[in-house]
Amino acid sequence: MKRRQFLETTALASVLAITKPSLLVSATNSYRADVHSAPKDFELEELTIPELQSGMQSGKYTARSLVKKYLDRIDDVDKNGPALNSIIELNPDAISIAEALDRERKEKGARGPLHGIPILIKDNIDTADRMMTTAGSLALVGARPAEDAFVARKLREAGALILGKTNLSEWANFRSSHSSSGWSGRGGQTRNAYALDRNPCGSSSGSGVAPAANLCAAAVGSETDGSVVCPSSANSLVGIKPTVGLLGRSGIIPISHSQDTAGPMARTVTDAAILLGALTGVDPNDPMTRPSVGKSFTDYTQFLNKDGLRGARLGVARKYFGFNDRVDKLLNDQIAELKRMGAVIVDPADIPTSGKFDDSELEVLLYEFKADLNTYLKRLGSNSRVHSLKEVIDFNE
Repeated sequence: MKRRQFLETTALASVLAITKPSLLVSATNSYRADVHSAPKDFELEELTIPELQSGMQSGKYTARSLVKKYLDRIDDVDKNGPALNSIIELNPDAISIAEALDRERKEKGARGPLHGIPILIKDNIDTADRMMTTAGSLALVGARPAEDAFVARKLREAGALILGKTNLSEWANFRSSHSSSGWSGRGGQTRNAYALDRNPCGSSSGSGVAPAANLCAAAVGSETDGSVVCPSSANSLVGIKPTVGLLGRSGIIPISHSQDTAGPMARTVTDAAILLGALTGVDPNDPMTRPSVGKSFTDYTQFLNKDGLRGARLGVARKYFGFNDRVDKLLNDQIAELKRMGAVIVDPADIPTSGKFDDSELEVLLYEFKADLNTYLKRLGSNSRVHSLKEVIDFNE
């Protein structure tokens, strides 16, 4: 059973009872309740990275054909139709890059599991190409960094094809105390992949919606406080928020050097593990990565184990239950399933200090944001209209 079929057949009745959402896509036409016409059938729907790689190895697909198919899907679903608005900019060189990767595969073989695979990255990750890096802000329109971010460079080294940049909550949801998840001044509002009138969650909103809607094989987001895991949850993805220091942060528009990290967002655990392995490594421009020497891996699929829950102790924070009876039932059913699969459930496992340090944390974030963002903006060249936080504030005013 495909991932989307499983999600819809196991949760549809309860979710509809709770939210009455407009489903973007469905495994069967009987569920479609959106006022928009259904998107066209998509040949690559729900295909995993290994399946796409196998297709290229057999000659069924090429990197160029994958790019073309995803671009058509983006036009059909993201820019038109339900208009998810998850992609803020497409790579104008995607086709030529794909052709070069196809030639390399033919002449030398594939570099690895990501060779020729189209990946989308969040628009706060620098790329030294013809795309901008703006964090969704109009103040940074036109800014083209001189170097790739560490994670963008690692993707290219792995043979991945950076298809474009995803929309986000502007300035990674740190633009004000009244920001809106999935909205940016440059990109507008991103819509949830399953329920168009629901929150896609932020700040990596586009990186959550795009893979869920099959606009790419997988995506990269970034997180300070839930910005990978929340949009992954809201769009039924696997999101991994790595320990700070596992992935280099140089070239990512910052909030806080003590909390920021990039992370993979994908439709399956295997795809997320593949992407995580490609992103790890010591970043010479990020001292936080030095302790990861000898502790990181380029292949996390070696740890995948279908019996991995057996014996794992999982705590249930009951203080977050109680806002909706039907949601509680969904969660309790999933807890029972985890237990059935061998997990040891500690229930309740409430954390007495939860929320106690929010004010202190915010003070740290504000302090580090000012310093870290000024450092980032100062390095931007003449094609950027702002080079300091003060100039950003002046621009907004």
